[in-house]
Amino acid sequence: MKYFKQKPGTKSAVRIMNTPFPDITGFDTIVRSLVHQNPLGCTSYMTAKRNHPPVEVVREMYTAKFAYLNPDGKQIGRGLDMYDSIEGYQTGIAAVISNMANIASHRGKVKHIPGADLFSVLLKCHDPDGGMFFLSIARDRVTLASYSDDAIRTRVETWADSVPALH
Repeated sequence: MKYFKQKPGTKSAVRIMNTPFPDITGFDTIVRSLVHQNPLGCTSYMTAKRNHPPVEVVREMYTAKFAYLNPDGKQIGRGLDMYDSIEGYQTGIAAVISNMANIASHRGKVKHIPGADLFSVLLKCHDPDGGMFFLSIARDRVTLASYSDDAIRTRVETWADSVPALH
């Protein structure tokens, strides 16, 4: 079983996964389950007359990578586009592939390289004891940051151990 390894300085720990998420669908399923099912037992809270959910998405980043190939299949260019939503990522890929002006500028056929794409979501969680912590889920790692109590790390480890995609 893999453990989170604590980093020096502010309390943070990272788990590098054996196998990155193969695609955006599996990644999104894990993130949505954290936000909607709240398996970490986070609680809602109020600040400046605003109610916050127990688990809140702070930032999303999705990077799609492309190669441009000549008629012989040799790479003659490459590119990447970054999006702040899954919808943007998916429609953006289709837009790049169908953008004839861009294809003509590169003088080659565009090919999306899904295995090289990057995904990350930063979540803010409110611990039942009143503290905050952040959980960053990327394509190949899970990072727990700014936690105050080791019980939080234990709870996150237990949750991650129960999710086969995070091993």
